[in-house]
Amino acid sequence: QVQLVESGGGLVQPGGSLRLSCAASGSFFSIYAMGWFRQAPGKQRELVADTTSGGTTNYADSVKGRFAISTDSAKNTQYLEMNSLQPEDTAVYYCYGLIAYMSRPPIHYWGQGTQVTVSS
Repeated sequence: QVQLVESGGGLVQPGGSLRLSCAASGSFFSIYAMGWFRQAPGKQRELVADTTSGGTTNYADSVKGRFAISTDSAKNTQYLEMNSLQPEDTAVYYCYGLIAYMSRPPIHYWGQGTQVTVSS
């Protein structure tokens, strides 16, 4: 029905940048909201950023000023631009979408996760 596919993770040095992509594939769906969680070893999952169909975007305090969400509506894709990356940003990043398939109520879909490692 609907699938979220993530890409863009990798290894980067402190101060570097990465752009994560989350693409929704399928047909007959509407996206109500999309965003990103991350989970580092030994830590609880953290909401990094999200945005609603109304255009409201929120960022965790730990990433404000460094991360930014952008969207390509034609491709049903959301990007997480990550700049000035630091070792504490190392985590598995999961995208999610609040998505309605056909006329059904919207539910949450999840990407498969992508590893981001910040290390020198």
